[in-house]
Amino acid sequence: MYFRGRIQRSLDPKGRLMLPPEFRKILNSRSEESRMVLTTYDGCVVGFPYPDWEEFETKVNSIRNAYLNVRNFRRLVLGGAEELVLDGQGRVRLSREHMEYAGIDGNEVILMGQGPRFEVWSPQRLNPMLEQNFEDVATALN
Repeated sequence: MYFRGRIQRSLDPKGRLMLPPEFRKILNSRSEESRMVLTTYDGCVVGFPYPDWEEFETKVNSIRNAYLNVRNFRRLVLGGAEELVLDGQGRVRLSREHMEYAGIDGNEVILMGQGPRFEVWSPQRLNPMLEQNFEDVATALN
């Protein structure tokens, strides 16, 4: 089971995001007690079921390159990671740090399924990105 689709959601006044039922189902099937990790990555907040996070974290830590950009990437992604559990209503709270990083300044967000993980975007950041010309990618897929 993979996360897919694009879904607009509203945060409640406490910054909690109710995940759609299909996302909760995937989390429940992949992780005990709906454990997950949210982190900062690519200008948005990325959510991983806990087992998938452990695999990703191992890959990040296996990069042996000591260049500054690799160290900074680790700081961004590993340093931005927060382990969370969905509450009884299927909500997860976005931290102030995550919201600031992703440019989420209102209560509207867009969830984007990305296979083994999902992303939480500010509409103001996501929409211009989706308007790019993807002709080169389409050509590579044909």
